[in-house]
Amino acid sequence: MKKNLICVLAVAWLAATPAWAALGGAPTYHGVRTAPEARAMAAGKSAAASYTVSTATLANGTVIREYVDAHGAVFGVAWSGPRMGSLEALLGNYFPAWQKGLASAQAARGGGYGPVAVREDDLVVESGGHMGALVGRAWLPRALPQGVSADQIH
Repeated sequence: MKKNLICVLAVAWLAATPAWAALGGAPTYHGVRTAPEARAMAAGKSAAASYTVSTATLANGTVIREYVDAHGAVFGVAWSGPRMGSLEALLGNYFPAWQKGLASAQAARGGGYGPVAVREDDLVVESGGHMGALVGRAWLPRALPQGVSADQIH
């Protein structure tokens, strides 16, 4: 009986925790998925560029939105709320590039805190706001589905 209870609790805990994937991988947070969106305009006609947005609200009130392409890979994330989500979890393998870009941006302005934009060929991260109201977004420019603009990640 005790062994069964431990197994049930372990399965429940695993189902409730994030999957710990990131940009370029499967969604990190398994939240509510919205219907696929097709948003692209080319030469006056509409072209299908399907993706879904998975939205999760963390215990601290921060809302995380993950933009997932038709193949199930996350190509963009956005966050807003009193605290940032775990950028290490959200950015995954791209986290070291973010850290390097953040250090460069802080050095360029003489240190301190403030809005930061890191723009690389394979990663863009924008983060800002103020205490209690932080916002940001990150995306992989090369992984944006055809017809999808970075402006749609918000």
